[in-house]
Amino acid sequence: MEILLFGITREIVGHSALRVPPGEETLHTVGDLKNWLASRYPELKKLSSLAVAVDSEYAMDDQPLSPQNEIALIPPVSGG
Repeated sequence: MEILLFGITREIVGHSALRVPPGEETLHTVGDLKNWLASRYPELKKLSSLAVAVDSEYAMDDQPLSPQNEIALIPPVSGG
């Protein structure tokens, strides 16, 4: 499973993409993935919001995941 990172999420992780290692059977849903990421990158927990897209579509925390999915972390957007 590939995770694409944008904006502040890329700065926090230090890479523009991550791969979930094979054998992470606990990552069944988007919510599981968020928890997995937060345990490895605690700064992600400080974001006011973090949207997740699965295969180019916004996903809720209960959306199932498979190893073939492409994930994008979409940080909060500021502007004015």
